[in-house]
Amino acid sequence: MNGAIPGLAAALLAAAWGSVAAAGCGEGVEACSVEAGQYHIVLPDREAGDGAVPVVMFLHGYGGSGSSVLRNRDMVAWLTGRGYAVIAPEGRKRDGTGPQNWGFGPFDEGRDEGAFFAAVLADANARFGTSQSQTVLAGFSAGAFMVHYLACRTPAAFAAYAPVSGAFWRPQPERCEGPVRLLQVHGWRDEVVPLEGRILGGGRFEQGDAFAALEVWRKANACASHAPDRAWSANGLMRRRWDCGPGADIELVLFDGGHSVPRGWAGLMAEWFEDQPAVR
Repeated sequence: MNGAIPGLAAALLAAAWGSVAAAGCGEGVEACSVEAGQYHIVLPDREAGDGAVPVVMFLHGYGGSGSSVLRNRDMVAWLTGRGYAVIAPEGRKRDGTGPQNWGFGPFDEGRDEGAFFAAVLADANARFGTSQSQTVLAGFSAGAFMVHYLACRTPAAFAAYAPVSGAFWRPQPERCEGPVRLLQVHGWRDEVVPLEGRILGGGRFEQGDAFAALEVWRKANACASHAPDRAWSANGLMRRRWDCGPGADIELVLFDGGHSVPRGWAGLMAEWFEDQPAVR
C-alpha cells in the first residue's frame, strides 16, 4: 500500500487554492463567532440559486486550530472544487490554558460540543446559505475521537461521520444510538493512535481499540453479522464495508501510513458520502 487515496477526476486535483472563495466573516480570514466559540469557513464558487451548499465540518487534532485545518490546501481545494463548504471550528483550552482540544469521553467537561457544532451549522446557514442537512462531521486524531462520541450520542446531528485516526477511549461506550453512516480511515502504521489503542498518562487514560469501536457501531446499526458485506483491496487500500439498512452504513479503510490524514482522503470521503441514498 502506498498511502495515497485516488478518487476524483484529475481536474479536481488541479483546483488551485487561489480559485477557492475564502469567506471568513467578511473580508480576509477573520473567524466567525457564535456564543460558545469560533469557526473558520471556506466556500466553493457557486452561482446564485444553486441551492444550499453541502458542508464538511472538519475538527482539528490536539493542539491544532481551525485555521490550521484550512492550511491543508489540497484537502480544502478538493472539497470546495466538488462544491462543499469546509467549516473548521476552534477547539477550547481546558481551564483557559494549554493546547486546544475537544470535550469527549474522559475529557468531557465544560463546553457542550454538540450544541456548539449545531450553533455553528445554524450560523453558517444564516450567513452563507450552507446546508443544515447535507453535512459531514469529520476530524483527525482528537478531532476523530470527538466525531465518534458525538455520533454515538446524537447520530442525527450530521448526515454522516468521517473520523480519521481515532475511535473511542476506554472504557468505551457500551452502546450507541443509531443508525449512523460512518467512514473510519486509519493508518496501518499509526503509532500515535494505534489501531489497537495505547495506555497514556501513567495508566490514567487508555485509547480504545478501533476494531472494538466498530463492534459497537455494528450493534447500533443492528447489523445482522459481524462479517462485512464486502471486503476488498484497491489502489493500495484495504477496505471493509457493512451495509446494515437505510442510513446504517459503516466502512473501514486502512492505508499504509502513520498518524496523518492521507493524501486523497477528501476524494474518498466525498465519493463515499455521495453514494448514500439519502444524499443522491
